[in-house]
This record gives sequence, structure tokens and C-alpha cells, in this order.
Amino acid sequence: MADVKDILVPDIGDFEGVEVIEIMVSPGDTISVEDPLVSLESDKAAMEIPSPDAGTVKEIKVSIGDKVSQGDLLVTMEVSETEAAPVAEVTADEPERAAPVPAVEPEKPAAPAPAKAPAHRPPPVAPTPVDEAGFRKAYASPSVRKFARELGADLGQITGSGNKDRILKEDIKAFVKKALTSGSTGGLGVAPMPEIDFSQFGDIETQPLTRINKLTGQFLHRNWVTVPHVTQFDEADITELEKFRKQLNEEHKNEGIRVTVLAFLMKALVSALKEYPRFNSSLDASGENLVLKKYIHIGVAVDTPDGLVVPVIRDCDRKSLIELANELIEASIKARDKKLSPADMSGGCISISSLGGIGGTAFTPIVNAPEVAILGVSRAQMKPVYKDGEFVPRLVLPLSLSYDHRVIDGADGARFTSFLSKVLSDTRRLLL
Repeated sequence: MADVKDILVPDIGDFEGVEVIEIMVSPGDTISVEDPLVSLESDKAAMEIPSPDAGTVKEIKVSIGDKVSQGDLLVTMEVSETEAAPVAEVTADEPERAAPVPAVEPEKPAAPAPAKAPAHRPPPVAPTPVDEAGFRKAYASPSVRKFARELGADLGQITGSGNKDRILKEDIKAFVKKALTSGSTGGLGVAPMPEIDFSQFGDIETQPLTRINKLTGQFLHRNWVTVPHVTQFDEADITELEKFRKQLNEEHKNEGIRVTVLAFLMKALVSALKEYPRFNSSLDASGENLVLKKYIHIGVAVDTPDGLVVPVIRDCDRKSLIELANELIEASIKARDKKLSPADMSGGCISISSLGGIGGTAFTPIVNAPEVAILGVSRAQMKPVYKDGEFVPRLVLPLSLSYDHRVIDGADGARFTSFLSKVLSDTRRLLL
């Protein structure tokens, strides 16, 4: 006996009013669990909504172009109990019944049995319980979902490398490989964080992370553990630069143009990357070749209410100071209005993280891989500088350059920041 069931939009995070861009089933279609029903796309991501049950599609309740949110009706289905039953085999409450992560197979009984496993054999890796909510929200095709089920891999913990962050089979293999290695002496071997009931110590409030927070956290964690970081600190005397900047803003105030120190930093980075092209490179996937780039695209970190995003300003070597200033304003507005596309945040050669508007004296920014360097900037301060036999007040800008030590050695890191300091201290050098 088949039951008619309404299939609703599941929890899709912070998104509301997401556009339906593709309907992937038709009335009368027989579908299985995890088969895609519709594809949705927001300003930040695209995702397929999988079927939570197996059965026959009865009626489509949305059209292409419709805006939907969590809880909206998508389709109605005739669900067979016998068809839907296998879903229980892979629920989060019974992870041991799902296909486990491939670990070292236990040795078959033999006579005599060895006293202990060989020293080179890593210990078995226990299957990780699958978070079904995160698994369903993950952006992956049905075949990839099936592959993940077979390996017992939690899609909610995997970062996709495909188009629009779609999870590929290669991403699952890498995830499983990491899980296997982490149990051996060759991996990180980091113990999981303990689960603590913080309410036992006092009142608490739980706030879910935004999608940007989660993605940023995954990328930063990956970059921190895979890139050997070194940070070089330096200072630049920007007293004359600041006078020139204020003069430019006064000259262009009727045009609504506002030039910030960031625009000068971008011009200085263009000069530095031309002088030291190794900083404008990336390691290839094998880690054995260096890809030197002939273009200069610079990413600028923007703080938004939902988290940090890094829009990329393209062809900075071909643009004037005023053009860069205007594009920085436009990129910041798009970032805060959640209108940045994946293309707007890709292809960067080096990034700038500026905390000058907030404060601080120095920090250690994390390299935005596959870039090999990132420039951190703190708040400029008036300092006494010994010049021509006396101490004079000068406006000094702190610079913090983090770089990938596999590509850049310490001497070049120091040369790079010294070059930046020299260019920023004398704006005439930006013309060279």
C-alpha cells in the first residue's frame, strides 16, 4: 500500500528565497533515496535537493524561477514502505550498519596467531557517525552520495573542489585517505575535541555558524595544517603617502571618489610581484612544480556581518590608482550585499588582510592557498623616527607578510617586505 507524502525543502542553512534553476524529475518517475529532485541556486552557492524517500513522483509543486525556502512544498510522492525501508540502514543513530570507512582488514585467524600486529601496520580507523542533516545539505551528485555511503564518509565534513564547490569522488577519496593516515604515526594523530556540557557552569546561548563561517573555517584549517607558514614583520613610513592620499581625495571629492591606503598597497604589491615573481606563483597539485603567473589579480579580505569573504580585483597592473579605488568600493558593497559570485572570489595571486580600521600592531595572517603569500596590515601610528640627526614624528604602517616556506625562503620574505616599505615610503617609486 503506497502512501502519498509531501516532500519539503529541507534545512538549507541561512538561505531564504532561493531560486529553482532546474527540475530534475517528472510526474510518474520512479526514484530512489538520494536521487535529486530540484536544483536551487542562491547568490553564493548552488545545491541539489535529494529525495528523502524512494517511490513514484505524483505531482511537481514548483516551477523554474520560483523562490523557495525551508519548509516549502516541492513535490508529492507515492512512497512505498518496502522501498523506503533501506534508508534506516544508514541513519545517524545506527552508523555501524552503514558501510565503514575502508580500514586495514583484520587478519584472518592463523596458527599460530601473532602476538601483535606488525609495527608498520596502522591501527584500524573506526567509522565516523554520519550527520544525516549535514549529509543531505552537502552539494554532491547522487552517484557521489552513493559512493560516500559505501565508504561511510560524512559529506557534511568534506570540502568540494568541483564547480561551485560541488563534492567530487576525488574529494571523498582524499577525505578517507586523511582519515586512514590520521590513525597512523604518519598523520597528525590529533585527538578529537571533548564534548562538554557548558550549561553545567552557567547560562549559555547556542548560535549556529553561518555558511560563510563554516566554509571559511574549513579552508583556513586546511591551509594552516598543509602550508608551512612563516610571517615576516616590517614597517613602512607612509607620512608622505598619507599627505598625497588626502590631496587626491580633496581633488576628487566632487566625483565621489575616495582613495584609501589599500589602493596604494595594491599598487605597491604590483611593483613587488614584478620584482619578485616567485611570490606570484602556486604549487601544482603534485607539489613538484611551480606555476608562475603572468597576470596580477589581488584579493582583498572584506569583513561582512556573515563572515570574511575575499573578492579578487583583476589585472591590477593595468589599472590606475583611481580605478583600483573605485573597484575596491564596488567589491566591498557587493560583498556586504551578498552579491559576490564564485568567479568574483577566484583567481587571486596574493591577498591583503587589512585590520587598520580596527587596530592592533601586528598579526599572523593565514596564507590563502593556492596563493603562496598574504599581506597583513595593521593600524598606522605616529612614531618618533631618528632622521637627519634628530627624532621627528612619522606615520608608520605595520606590515605582516605570511608566506609558504616550501616556495619562499626567509631571505626573500625579508627582501619582499623591505621592497614594499621602500615603495610605500616614496610614492614616486610606484611609477617605476
